[in-house]
Amino acid sequence: MSNSPKIEDIDSNFRAPEMNGMKYDFIDITQKPLQINGFAWFKNERKFCRLPQSVVAEGSELNDGARILSHHSSGGAIRFATNSSSIAVRAELIHGDMMPHMPLSGEAGFDLYIKKNGEMSFHRNIKPLPTKANFAEGILAEKLSSEMKECTVYLPLYNGIKKMTLGFDPGSEIQAPEPFALPHPVLFYGSSITQGGCASRPGNAYTHFLTRWLNADMINLGFSGSGRGEEIVARTIASLKLSAFIMDYDHNAPTIEHLENTHEKFFKIIREKQPELPILMISKCDFDPAPDVNAARREIIRKTYDNAVASGDKNVYFVDGEALFGKTDRTACTVDGCHPNDIGFLRMAETILPTLKKALGK
Repeated sequence: MSNSPKIEDIDSNFRAPEMNGMKYDFIDITQKPLQINGFAWFKNERKFCRLPQSVVAEGSELNDGARILSHHSSGGAIRFATNSSSIAVRAELIHGDMMPHMPLSGEAGFDLYIKKNGEMSFHRNIKPLPTKANFAEGILAEKLSSEMKECTVYLPLYNGIKKMTLGFDPGSEIQAPEPFALPHPVLFYGSSITQGGCASRPGNAYTHFLTRWLNADMINLGFSGSGRGEEIVARTIASLKLSAFIMDYDHNAPTIEHLENTHEKFFKIIREKQPELPILMISKCDFDPAPDVNAARREIIRKTYDNAVASGDKNVYFVDGEALFGKTDRTACTVDGCHPNDIGFLRMAETILPTLKKALGK
């Protein structure tokens, strides 16, 4: 990777060989065999950005909110296999802001998952200190077995990466990870909920549950307050090779009229370019606070679905957002009546999974 920064070019904060009295070899995450996932344009543009630079450029059709939030790393992951008994992380983030309604461990934290008995299992979360919220440093794992093990480090949901290294035992072996089970990523487009607000840590967002259960790569195009069904985003999505697309931007359409004017148009732009792509349409999960309004919004989404089915489309699916939080203790599923907590995200993922599996032919 000739265009990648060499570890010797990273400043001393990232090269320091010791952490908590333990010695490490620190490797910049852009170096092989580490694998970067979740940034569809990284290979060509070398940017930790969830949209291509032509789309986020000043003066493009994209709204300013999505332009800024595209640099957040939601859905990003670093994958590898190693026999190292210890794994450490150092990362400089793009900002040090803290949200009042979301844990710092989810907003700016890093999750390590390790494969056990064929499934990826959570191991540890490292988050910045509130006094230095734009820098995270810590030991993600220690006293692991010396056997080769598959690992995934999920990146922050509401912050982004400036620089990042991972540390391994000196002399340990690092290998490329096993391929995903699906040939192409599953892409999610939507709101702050899609981006991951307000999971307690990255691995607990509904998008992460689903793609982890399916052993699939992910592209997360959730933009807090800014997923507005813009044609430039639809054209961008249509340009990618995908295994499935989840269309979940109901929450960010500012009015019913906006949703009606954009929803079917957005779908048709993608469907025209990708006639066989499985597409799931989802309505708002936080249905209860305004059931009449949300029912009307749901009918707009269902109309897009019904029209597609009537035209002969066999690769389109509808998921009713009212069902996403289940039937009991629905008020326990959010932090503020809107954004799901871990319970809400788990219920969302469990409800969506059967439809997504059907769409994928599983």
